[in-house]
Amino acid sequence: MKITDYFEAAKGETLISFEVLPPLKGGSMKAIFDTLDPLMEFKPPFVDVTYHREEYIYTVRESGYYEKTSIRKRPGTVGICAAIMHRYGIDAVPHLICGGFTKQDTENALIDLNFLDINNVLALRGDARKFDGKFIKEPNGHAYAVDLVEQITDMNNGKYMDSGIQDGAKMDFCIGVAGYPEKHFESPNFELDLRYLKEKIKAGGSYIVTQMFFDNKVYFDFVDACRAEGINVPIVPGLKPLTKKYQLQSIPRMFYINMPDQLVKNLMGAKTPKAVKEAGIEWCIAQSKELKEKGVPCLHYYTMGDSDTIRKIAEAVY
Repeated sequence: MKITDYFEAAKGETLISFEVLPPLKGGSMKAIFDTLDPLMEFKPPFVDVTYHREEYIYTVRESGYYEKTSIRKRPGTVGICAAIMHRYGIDAVPHLICGGFTKQDTENALIDLNFLDINNVLALRGDARKFDGKFIKEPNGHAYAVDLVEQITDMNNGKYMDSGIQDGAKMDFCIGVAGYPEKHFESPNFELDLRYLKEKIKAGGSYIVTQMFFDNKVYFDFVDACRAEGINVPIVPGLKPLTKKYQLQSIPRMFYINMPDQLVKNLMGAKTPKAVKEAGIEWCIAQSKELKEKGVPCLHYYTMGDSDTIRKIAEAVY
């Protein structure tokens, strides 16, 4: 079932969904099941599974020179999606990224997903590699998420890279895209970032999932700006609770988002790790309740493998 069909069938009720990370290489599906099992009582119609591109590591050789090696630390997105659908009987949404993929790789991945009856994807550009100063596309790959969306839409229309394929089988992917309520950090201003978002929707995006935010006004203003720009697809707020003090510095640095003054005061004033976590959970519960009261289509929680925290929030909201 398409993600947008779930929103329509809910008739204004706010759904709940979760995002999980593939385990580090050498791990097993147990880590995923341990995260999701306690959350299934909230009946999420779908679960997102992130995709992580390769990284470079540098090792010192006997000669003293450094050797650069490419490794992928969190493989298995497609297999994890299939396992989730088999175990829980719900839809899984794999993230599909530009980084590390050629156009042919993307086409083959979409064919595999279609064979597995996975018909929802979240199309992202993805991050730069750890030691790259900027995002570098693969040779014959995509530089921007809009190009990836266009390729998926082409396959929905039966258009393949091989021009010799006539009347190719049409796919039926529902395409989600990312939105940035506080703008993407590489965009020079919010207005241009919004224009890029509109291009992704025009290319075939059916719904938007936002970057995490901690001030609901930022989300509401973002929705208003999207509507004024003619972007009328569902906009799903992405939420993450803070559980440690160091996240007050690390999350803004990694995701280029602002922290509300009161949230900072609440966490800085907490005297123990337990009190810090409780303050972060309380903030996320308050965020969630307000968003739910306003009728957002879905609350999408970034679990980061911490099901206990997400479960406490969901219990208070649903």
